Amino acid sequence: MTVQDLEKIFLQKIENEIKIEPRDWMPDAYRKTNIRQISQHAHSEIVGMLPEGNWITRAPTLKRKAILLAKVQDEAGHGLYLYSATETLGITREETINDLHSGRAKYSSIFNYPTLTWADIGAIGWLVDGAAIMNQVMLTRTSYGPYARAMVRICKEESFHQRQGFEILLVLSRGSKEQKEMCQDAINRWWWPALMMFGPHDKESTHSDQSMKWKIKRKSNDELRQNFVDMIAEQIKVLGMKLPDEHLQWNEEKKHYDFGEINWEEFWNVVKGNGPCNKQRLDARRKAWEEGEWVREAAATYAEKRNKRQAAA
Repeated sequence: MTVQDLEKIFLQKIENEIKIEPRDWMPDAYRKTNIRQISQHAHSEIVGMLPEGNWITRAPTLKRKAILLAKVQDEAGHGLYLYSATETLGITREETINDLHSGRAKYSSIFNYPTLTWADIGAIGWLVDGAAIMNQVMLTRTSYGPYARAMVRICKEESFHQRQGFEILLVLSRGSKEQKEMCQDAINRWWWPALMMFGPHDKESTHSDQSMKWKIKRKSNDELRQNFVDMIAEQIKVLGMKLPDEHLQWNEEKKHYDFGEINWEEFWNVVKGNGPCNKQRLDARRKAWEEGEWVREAAATYAEKRNKRQAAA
């Protein structure tokens, strides 16, 4: 069977909504695109533990500590699912993690911003996880099977995280003057970075068009961003707060909210490694990897001895 025949079968599966599985033939570009996207998603889950983990010991009550601890554990699990999905494409976990530590691989720019107050944890849950869900629900139907299946559970847990974040802000929005100000301040600082999470405009995205054709992505960056704005613009009314955008208004003709332009200079600056916490985040991940080397070695040694005993039995 020729490469042309294999490619024809591949495209037919995509067209007929049949999942591409690890042992199926696929174009190298399709494999590389999935490796880039899934590993970037995995890195984002792991790095995303850092700004929230920073508040576990400082959460205001024991209940809040327990909930936040559970959430951070969920993010670690998400990273595990996604690294495992990446491995099915023929790349090792060590390779993907080395790419992160060396700066070759990216993660979501949102996690390079600091968490300054307890309200930030609410804003991350509501806005950041809300933006993630908007994108990830579409990924439950992505064309690569292991990625799609991993996203089903991740979306269920992220949905709970968003509700948790909104509830934190709701309590603050009904509290003292200082708590209300803290709530508004967090929304002001996280709103625009949350909109940046969807990536550049469609016309400037180097991967979006091909990913749409292969059904790796189901909706474009701008379409997802618009859906997110429409959702949040209504939800914030319950909080009695305001989004920091003087151009935000309902467009009756389009049946969507109009909103202001993102500061793309800031976005690209953060992506290139010059954000408020870029260096801090990567230094923390490298340190954790180095200090965990003895655990990996011990686990590998144990597995090797166990396999020898089983072979000898």
